[in-house]
Amino acid sequence: MSQTRTYTLHFSLLIAILFLCFLVNISLGSVSISFWDTLKALVGMELKNPSWEYIIWSYRIPKALTALLAGAGLALSGLLMQTLFRNPLAGPFVLGISSGASLGAALLIMGISLLGGVLSASLINDITLAIASSLGSFLVLFLVIGMASRVKDTMALLIIGLMFGSITAAVVSVLSYFTSSEKLQQYVFWTFGSVGGLSWSQLGILSTMVFVGVLLSIRTIKSLNGYLLGENYAQTLGINLRTSRYMIIVATGILAGSITAFTGPIAFIGLAVPHLTRQIFNTTDHRILIPAVLIYGSCILLLCDVLAQLPGQAAVLPINAITSIIGAPVVIWLLIRKRKMIF
Repeated sequence: MSQTRTYTLHFSLLIAILFLCFLVNISLGSVSISFWDTLKALVGMELKNPSWEYIIWSYRIPKALTALLAGAGLALSGLLMQTLFRNPLAGPFVLGISSGASLGAALLIMGISLLGGVLSASLINDITLAIASSLGSFLVLFLVIGMASRVKDTMALLIIGLMFGSITAAVVSVLSYFTSSEKLQQYVFWTFGSVGGLSWSQLGILSTMVFVGVLLSIRTIKSLNGYLLGENYAQTLGINLRTSRYMIIVATGILAGSITAFTGPIAFIGLAVPHLTRQIFNTTDHRILIPAVLIYGSCILLLCDVLAQLPGQAAVLPINAITSIIGAPVVIWLLIRKRKMIF
């Protein structure tokens, strides 16, 4: 069987699995709705209980689409960072983008409380929290881009990103020390991560940002393949290292920053999925890896969200806990099985 046909079969199977994961995700929740009733709602058939249709279209489908977009975007941004830095431990948040989003959320939740209880209560909601997180993540992104123009060494840029993350984490710690227990608890709940609660308008913004990030990533495929063989070799291929580095950083910032703003920080998807994809497809060609990590990331986060949802109960486990429980063993297993990450 030719390699092209093998890849075609793999992607066909992956798309079918993604569709199944999506259906399973929207079938489960605090209200018991059968799998077949869910299918009927999707195709526009009338259900015996009208409220089920409202639950499916207003809550479960937006939540599943959020998990699909967030999983795809985080997995892709992790792949970009691992390739750019040629570091298997690099993830979508190594440039301090997640820490910037956390700082924005912390300033809104804990910092604004200094203005007074009534005012702070009226200012804090899902929309303002997403805006504050986005501003924080993009502020750090612009600072990193500014540093990238002065630093030629990619590893030095990685260290700078980590230092930005340390600075923002320190500011959050100071805010946590002076804030009330109620505001601190609200911030901690945000850090747990969640793919639920987005409206269709917010989902439209998130999907647009992820789409832009994916388009920018596709434009860097040649550069990404060149980076695998070293920056010197990439230059011999006619790749402008400075331009490609900017584009990769911007794509990662858009993906990781927008997703963190709407869902909170979600761990391990960006770190584990690229490694898992490389092992399964046994390739380092980003023409194959980019679409593959998009699908794998979506499938895994959809499944994690299924595991986070306690059947028949309104309570939902923190998505961060589920992704870490799954992601950490996957990375350990890959290291033991192959002893070496494929790069």
